[in-house]
Amino acid sequence: MKTIFDQSTRDEMIRRIQAIDEHSSARWGKMSVSQMLKHCSQWDEMAQGKTRYRQSLIGRLFGKMALRDMLKDEKMKRNLPTVPSFVIRGSSDVETEKKKWIQLMHQYADYPTDGFIHPFFGAISKENTGYLVYKHADHHLRQFGV
Repeated sequence: MKTIFDQSTRDEMIRRIQAIDEHSSARWGKMSVSQMLKHCSQWDEMAQGKTRYRQSLIGRLFGKMALRDMLKDEKMKRNLPTVPSFVIRGSSDVETEKKKWIQLMHQYADYPTDGFIHPFFGAISKENTGYLVYKHADHHLRQFGV
């Protein structure tokens, strides 16, 4: 499985992010392109430890089992529920959001921790963080056809 900690994988993701523009439209789901870009930036800020969330009660009960299911293959299922704090309302500038997300992608080259706490899955190892970050980004880029 691909990991965001691999330089060639990061380069591929950055090229795909750069291919998005304000006219990109979703193949599934309800997000606009600017909402998706902002959502992904916020998600990566969490994965890099820049923002922290507590694990939910339901996550404590089912998070590890759901994480194993999530990591069993390369692609994520469509229309999975989003953690409420990652639902983006309104719109923002697409180019600004692209630049922010690309900057966050570059920062995985120097990932500083052993993992992070996901609000549903709980504590995630660095190895699984690499897989999950890739899968999340790939999922949303495929959502917008890149």
